[in-house]
Amino acid sequence: MTVPAPARPRVNPWVLSAFWFGSAFHWLVLLLILMPQNVVTFVGTTHKGTFLGLLTGIGAVLALVLPPLVGAHSDRTGKRLLYLREGLIVNLAGVAVMALAVATLGGMTGFWVYVLGFLLVQFGNNFATAPYSALIPELVRPEQRGRYSGVMAMLQALGQLLGAVSAFAVGALHLPPLVLFALIAGFLVVPAIVTLRGVPDTVIARDLHAPTLSWRALFAHQPFLWVFVTRVLFSLGQYSVQPFLQYYNKDVLRQADPETSTSVMLLCIIVGSIVSASVGGRVSDRVGRKPVIYVAGSVMAAAALLLLIAPGFGPALALAAAFGLGFGAFTSVDWALGSDAMPSQSSYARDMGIWHVAFVAPQMSSAPQGALLDWGNAQGGNLGYTLVFGIAALCFMLGVVLIRNVPERRPQVSAA
Repeated sequence: MTVPAPARPRVNPWVLSAFWFGSAFHWLVLLLILMPQNVVTFVGTTHKGTFLGLLTGIGAVLALVLPPLVGAHSDRTGKRLLYLREGLIVNLAGVAVMALAVATLGGMTGFWVYVLGFLLVQFGNNFATAPYSALIPELVRPEQRGRYSGVMAMLQALGQLLGAVSAFAVGALHLPPLVLFALIAGFLVVPAIVTLRGVPDTVIARDLHAPTLSWRALFAHQPFLWVFVTRVLFSLGQYSVQPFLQYYNKDVLRQADPETSTSVMLLCIIVGSIVSASVGGRVSDRVGRKPVIYVAGSVMAAAALLLLIAPGFGPALALAAAFGLGFGAFTSVDWALGSDAMPSQSSYARDMGIWHVAFVAPQMSSAPQGALLDWGNAQGGNLGYTLVFGIAALCFMLGVVLIRNVPERRPQVSAA
């Protein structure tokens, strides 16, 4: 007997992805501005890369384990946004603990309290977003996923843009770091309310006869396997560079105010990503996902290598904008490609949670990458930056080469 396709309620793409806007603001300010700055305050400059990598890696453990488990539970209950509400509360509590450590503690005691707060942040955010990640494949028809993925990428880029502008303003006005922690909380809550009010948290109609695949069967499904592998590679490239941008601005570009310089560089990356994200998803609905990724990954690899020989801050900003163009195009297509690869309607949240592991597992490389950065720089000539930026370029190019193995299925326009 043929089972009819499940009904998909119409949801505004901007409302559906609103929480990604707040989450993007949250992670940009936390990972790229506050954490590098706060780690130096706690442990000094000699081992800053090692301790920043350790902090990022510890948090990544939760982000690695939690999404598939929470996603599977969400699939059993049929609920999605309930988890967003509960996770948001824990996320906010973690931000408060981190702010408390910065404001009242110092040294290694402050650092370990800061780690505890970051673990709460990771737990809460991943608890919230694992089921939330299922909404695009669940609610959006395949022929529209590029558009919805593009909107999601634009909202994430706009959240990052606002985060970079906020960090720049706080630095320029010499405001205390606690202001940024307060802004993180505010920009998590408001977009969450938009999504919670605009998307009904009812049990979504699904094909209950669709099988739930074992993990082994899921990775035996070729579209999912290769989308997972290539996403790991692109994330490895990202986390080879992203955590250390502030240190790069100080050590390589010799910027007197590396926090502000990093904010300006992030602005260039984000503006570039907004430009390409606005068109990348729609283009992929017409020509396919992979051609967009071929171009995007090549641009990112070239920019990562050229940053090593940038003659000054101005050329580095131009390269940052070029990197942003590639990154925005990639993110506008990435979610659509992942959604297309999901093999079963009965386990969208669990399978998207497993796919989410490809985003966060590479964060665990930040600890060895940070140690590699410190070791290389100790040899002289900024060797550490050559190593980690070179690893980033290699990962991007491997992702471009291996994405060819994804047996892409062109979405067919449906009248439903």
